[in-house]
Amino acid sequence: MITTVDFSLFSGPTREAETIGFRFGAKGTHTSRTMMLEELSRVLAAVGQSARRTDYAAAIVDDNCLSKPTASTRRLSNQRLGELYGLDPTIPLFRVLRRLWDIGTDGRPLLALLAAIARDPLLAATCPAIVPMPASAELHRDALKRALQATVEDRLSDSTLEKVCRNAASTWAQSGHLEGRTFKKRRMVEPSTAAVAFAIYLAHAAGFRGAEIFACGWLKVLDCDPSRAREVALDAKRSGLLDLRMAGDVVELNLARLDPYTERA
Repeated sequence: MITTVDFSLFSGPTREAETIGFRFGAKGTHTSRTMMLEELSRVLAAVGQSARRTDYAAAIVDDNCLSKPTASTRRLSNQRLGELYGLDPTIPLFRVLRRLWDIGTDGRPLLALLAAIARDPLLAATCPAIVPMPASAELHRDALKRALQATVEDRLSDSTLEKVCRNAASTWAQSGHLEGRTFKKRRMVEPSTAAVAFAIYLAHAAGFRGAEIFACGWLKVLDCDPSRAREVALDAKRSGLLDLRMAGDVVELNLARLDPYTERA
């Protein structure tokens, strides 16, 4: 169980994060949407792994795989899902997400959450308010708002901040971290090997190296302490998702297996 208030998604400035598909700034999709888990699931079920960005757009806009009532809502859904996940095989982060998605259905909410955190700075800003909460603790909206304000300062109006808080709370409920309707309470999640492999991939891009990967914010999002993170990372190794050798604080990590383009190269 994660109880420490120490939380970090980045060890320092890193160009690799932007290169693989992270998005930065004070704006984000959560001003108008949640992480859209159901929509993402339907799109990925409708489009094969080898699809291009235009194929995803065609499935959403032309084929209406999301059953939206109008052309404008279909186009907007395509835009918002693109913001959150990329839906483009030229984006490494999406390539890895797409590969891991088909490993098992249980891990999908956490895979989607991790990708959305990497690509929506507003959702990322809420992590310190949610992740350290102990099990069964009640979420207070003010804590979410303070976490957001620490990142965006005065660049969003109060009404927009309230909307982001509502959408973010819904996202954390979709991922399994919160439960309840009127009053949301924290629950612990159980990460799949695919989710841990993805968290390690993102942590590496965010600048973490060696043993510090297992103690960083990306693994804390999955409610993994360093010991549990190591255990599941070894399961990911046995599943062929990554190459990993550990001897005390010495950690040798190779993530080439996660990216199908890199693996074929």
